[in-house]
Amino acid sequence: MIALIVACEIGFWVLLVAGLLVRYVLRWRRTSAALLVAVPLIDVLLLVATAIDLRRGAEASLAHGLAAVYLAVTVVFGHRMIRWADVRVAHRFAGGPAPARGPRAGREHAATERRAWLEHLLAYALGAGLLGLFTLIAGGMENAAPLWGVMGPWTVVLVIDFVISFSYTVMPRKS
Repeated sequence: MIALIVACEIGFWVLLVAGLLVRYVLRWRRTSAALLVAVPLIDVLLLVATAIDLRRGAEASLAHGLAAVYLAVTVVFGHRMIRWADVRVAHRFAGGPAPARGPRAGREHAATERRAWLEHLLAYALGAGLLGLFTLIAGGMENAAPLWGVMGPWTVVLVIDFVISFSYTVMPRKS
């Protein structure tokens, strides 16, 4: 299962980079669109493979929990990563505008940090929902308890992210 998660992460970046290079270097719009449309299909592949693995009676493990985390994070943050890469590749290879820097200080920076934390919270909630789905597929909590092991460390990370993100509201960076 870990190998599949790693393969999906590699596949995400390979399809993204290939799609953007084909778009901006070769200028093949249709091929680029096909490659970029395939990016979310990697998530579908991982979701289906994890569900099938659990349904066939595989012992629920931390790896299945990591699959839920990976899926949640890519669903919530994937569009941002694609936009980030698109702007940079367009600038580098197609004369697009330079990537804009986000606010580095003040209230705008604090608002950006709060929004990023709220997206993190959304990913966390989606991950918990996926873990719930995997628990049902695995036959209940007695069979699926190990996959929930990802939530402890993720909760700690979410709390740390909250403290850092909202600290900018209380003590904004100076210009």
